[in-house]
Amino acid sequence: MSGYRIVTLADLDRIEVPGSPVLRPLRHELGVTAFGINAFTGDETGDLVIEQHREEGGPEELYAVVTGRATFTLDGVAVDAPAGTLVHAPPELLREAVAAEPGTTVLAIGADIGKAFSPSGWESFTLANAYRRRGELAAGRAIVVARLTGSPSDWKSHYNAARFEALAGDTDAALVHLRHALALNASEVRKLAPADADLDSLRSDQRFAEAIA
Repeated sequence: MSGYRIVTLADLDRIEVPGSPVLRPLRHELGVTAFGINAFTGDETGDLVIEQHREEGGPEELYAVVTGRATFTLDGVAVDAPAGTLVHAPPELLREAVAAEPGTTVLAIGADIGKAFSPSGWESFTLANAYRRRGELAAGRAIVVARLTGSPSDWKSHYNAARFEALAGDTDAALVHLRHALALNASEVRKLAPADADLDSLRSDQRFAEAIA
C-alpha cells in the first residue's frame, strides 16, 4: 500500500488569527482535494471553535468533537457536545461552537451538495497571510498561486496575488494581477488598494496610480 499519510493533531500547524478560532490546516497538510476538512482548537474554556455562520448556497458540513468538550448553538439551541459527538449541519443551519473545556478540538468536514469540491478562498488566504506574517513569504505565495490556478476568475485571488508579488518586489507581476482584479471587481479593488500597505512598493510607479484611478 502506498500514498497514505498518518498525522496527529500535534503534527498540525497552528494558524492563529485574532478574533477567530485557531485553525489546524488538515486539508492543506494532507493535500485533500475531494472535500474540505480542517480542525479548530480552543485552548481555553469559552474560546471560539466554530464561528457563527450559515452556509447558504454553500457546503453541507459535519463536525466531530475529537478532544475536550464543546457547546454548540444550533439555530439558537445550546447542545452539549463531549468528545465523540458528531453534529450534522445542513447549509441553512445557523451554527456556532465554543470550547467547554480547555484543549477542545473540533474537526469540520464539508462539501458543496452536487458540486465538485474547490478549496475556499477563506482557507487559502488565511493560510497564506499567516505564513507571510511569520516571514515565510514564499510559502504564502505558493498557496495564493495554487488558489489562482484553480480559481482564475476570482478577483480576490488576483488581488492577493498582486499583494504577494508586490511584497516579493516583482512590480510587473503585481500590476498584472492588480489589473486582472480590477477587471473582475473594480469597485472593491479601488476601495482596498489605496490603503493596503502590502502594495506600498507599487506606489511610486505611475502605472499603479493609473490602474486604481
